[in-house]
Amino acid sequence: MQIKGKVFIFGDNINTDLIIPARYLLTSDPQELAKYCFEDIRPGFGQRNDVQGSIVIAGENFGSGSSREHAPLAIKGAGIKCVLAKSFSRIFLRNAINIGLPIGELSLINEFKEGDEIEINFSSGKIVNRRTQKTFEIKPYPPFLQEIIISGGWLNYLKTLGTKEER
Repeated sequence: MQIKGKVFIFGDNINTDLIIPARYLLTSDPQELAKYCFEDIRPGFGQRNDVQGSIVIAGENFGSGSSREHAPLAIKGAGIKCVLAKSFSRIFLRNAINIGLPIGELSLINEFKEGDEIEINFSSGKIVNRRTQKTFEIKPYPPFLQEIIISGGWLNYLKTLGTKEER
């Protein structure tokens, strides 16, 4: 599984309220949530054209706070392909996998600048920064997690398992 995209940089402790403020939780529609993604720290971010197909790189403790699944839904709905961070809250990690949002832990976030184009190979765990041509590593996803992500999340993965068993 490979992902390419433009980088947007965020700091430490980006909690679920900063990802999608509670006042916008009147829906669970990813497209509607996407409009308000990161609204309180970057107004209008979720409605920018250049967010589609991008990659978020953040610091420590990304996704802390409430256990709402709306946070990764808003990110995915905005067209963000992946989130890399120094660390994730455990519940955000689970919610991201459940909805099919690829994430990865990356300790050397200072090696990237906003606007960099990067390529991530989740099978090998390699990341290439096209600006610097430097290569970095993250822990590769095990095959079953890759299948869940490729399927678009846990529920879709379970549906494809049923289809495979019926054949």
